[in-house]
Amino acid sequence: MGENQFVESDLKTWQDDIKVKFRSVALLENALTHRSYVNESPGLDLPDNQRLEFLGDAILDFLVGEWLFHRYPDAREGELTSLRAHIVRTGGLAGFAQEIDLGQHLRLGKGEASSGGSERPANLCAGFEALVGAIYLDQGMDAVRSWVYRFLEEHAREIDQRRKIKDAKSLLQEYTQGELHVTPTYRIVRESGPDHAKLFTAQVVVGEKVWGEGTGNNKQDAEQAAAHNALQGRDLL
Repeated sequence: MGENQFVESDLKTWQDDIKVKFRSVALLENALTHRSYVNESPGLDLPDNQRLEFLGDAILDFLVGEWLFHRYPDAREGELTSLRAHIVRTGGLAGFAQEIDLGQHLRLGKGEASSGGSERPANLCAGFEALVGAIYLDQGMDAVRSWVYRFLEEHAREIDQRRKIKDAKSLLQEYTQGELHVTPTYRIVRESGPDHAKLFTAQVVVGEKVWGEGTGNNKQDAEQAAAHNALQGRDLL
């Protein structure tokens, strides 16, 4: 939608697509209004979505924490905190926003729109948080809980897998120290991709042998993936 005014029929269709029917369309419009549009429209006296973003951020922290608490009754606080941080990070929420084509409905200033603002992860994340805040104000906690849980359930397998991978380094270290009296070491052997989307490849070495290799968006994730592959290769998972 870029710098243009909202088209009522487009918003109506989009509400059908995302399975939320707003009582107050003004709240929805507020959630989709980027500060760049407001800055370029001083005579319209419009609010941007930053306050709703603040509210939605707090709601998402709670609801994602609640979902994780019930899904993983054996998980300790540190693990739950790590999983929540992964889900609500900018890239994670931007991914949710892409699934519902949120970027196409953001109301952006001309400069922001022309520079790819509708696809920028920070804008998508902020818009998703603002949308959560707007749903809460419009329909209450039960409605926004159901809506957010739908995303989490659709990605449950990925979250389950990440939980296993996140435990991999600890599991591998426990095994090698207990059975071989050796502590695994890790090394980054390759970096690829542009700066904003780098991929790292790590190897885990036990003694003098490479036990596993894995990739990730940062060095820590790459090391976890390498440990996970090492455990899988030895039927330890």
